[in-house]
Amino acid sequence: MLSLQQKIQFSSYTSLYELIVPKDNLLRRINDLIDFSFIYEELLEKYCHNNGRTAESPIRMFKYLLLKTIYAVSDVDVVERSRYDMSFKYFLGMCPEEEVINPSSLTKFRKLRLKDTDLLNLLINKTVSIALEKGIIRSRSIIVDATHSHSRSNPYSALEVLRERSKHLRKAVYAIDENMSKRMPRKNESNDLEKELLYCKELEKIIESEEVLQQIPSVKEKLNLLKETVEDTQEHYTLSKDPDARTGHKSVDSSFFGYKTHLAMSEERIITAAVVTSGEKGDGPELPKLVEISQANGLQVEAVIGDAAYSGKENLSLHNKQGQRIKVVSKLNPSITQGFRKDEDRFDYNKDADMFVCPAGHLAIRKARQGKKGVGKNQADTYYFDIEKCKVCPMKENCYKPGAKTKSYSVSIKSDLHQEQIEFQQTEYYREKSKLRYMIEAKNSELKNIHGYGRAISYGIQNMEMQGALTIFTANLKRILTLSK
Repeated sequence: MLSLQQKIQFSSYTSLYELIVPKDNLLRRINDLIDFSFIYEELLEKYCHNNGRTAESPIRMFKYLLLKTIYAVSDVDVVERSRYDMSFKYFLGMCPEEEVINPSSLTKFRKLRLKDTDLLNLLINKTVSIALEKGIIRSRSIIVDATHSHSRSNPYSALEVLRERSKHLRKAVYAIDENMSKRMPRKNESNDLEKELLYCKELEKIIESEEVLQQIPSVKEKLNLLKETVEDTQEHYTLSKDPDARTGHKSVDSSFFGYKTHLAMSEERIITAAVVTSGEKGDGPELPKLVEISQANGLQVEAVIGDAAYSGKENLSLHNKQGQRIKVVSKLNPSITQGFRKDEDRFDYNKDADMFVCPAGHLAIRKARQGKKGVGKNQADTYYFDIEKCKVCPMKENCYKPGAKTKSYSVSIKSDLHQEQIEFQQTEYYREKSKLRYMIEAKNSELKNIHGYGRAISYGIQNMEMQGALTIFTANLKRILTLSK
């Protein structure tokens, strides 16, 4: 049950916050920046108002998840830190002497309260609204790109995560007591995930047997992260793969299994829109959605800055809300200036591999130029696919003809829009705007290296969207605070 009105907590110790939590503390600044009541209003209908015991405030539960994202800690540790860290208590709206929640409540909150909630667009909209109100966003162009995240489901990926977590735990232990190296279990040298799980459990038992050692924060946090990873891996060990993840291609010879997050960002480096897809999806087809979401969030979009993946014919003809054609600052590639194609039979261009991907997610194996050399008119690039894969593909109907010796896909090179884009690329405006594209590469690096967005922390596209929502929300808040100084 959730009370329709949140109770205001009074405590004679609340004044301690003014003495202990500095004015420039990150969590204090976030609390001052944003009114989190929008979370309460969004989730109100997810609770029963007249039955059961009183639930924890959805605002406080959401803030716990935000703290996990900001500080990259486990459920157990974020709750434990809120027991003694006064900046955490202040951020969570707790009285200094108030008891903390049970860590299992966070799992229930994610699964029951945030399920079927469009958290990604909700949180981006909130931060963009704040940036617009403060006059931070003044530009009228967006920079676009896609970043990939590995799935948790690949056994080798899970094994790598376990090894990384156990390594950090051992290093934290050795920093306190070097002699502990003699008591550590023998490392698993094979690629057997089950053996790695057994090794991690043995490591946990040995460290937990040392009462003093396991109470040291640097050791305790890493121990809890390893335990959480082991439990999550065991829970999903029976799955051969993530049902929503797919294989995407970073180059002809390099692939990944997981998801893509398609991003739009203002020139002030505030993320204005995001769309999460499975890994095999092309970048270009997501541009209309990114433009639409950015405009819905209050931006005026006059130009789009991106790489060659966004210079497809459909994108070159995009218009904004004012009816003006959007300038596409994207290097033209003959392979993307496509002729007419049916939406239901879309082959997406992968700029990194310089190949097309069929609807089933298979990358072309080679391409050839058709027509007279050096003459653009009537020329086409033809892409050839692995016929053996086509023969057994579940999507071969209306795509592959039984008995055919080859499967190819051709795209025309010349178009009126193509010619206009060639002329646009010679302008000073294009050259100046194209220099800004590096910004989104830096933002992708920030999301991955600082906030751990290079790997999904759970399974399924809904959980990936939730992870993306909290990660982007955190990155945007930090950027707004930086620009507000």
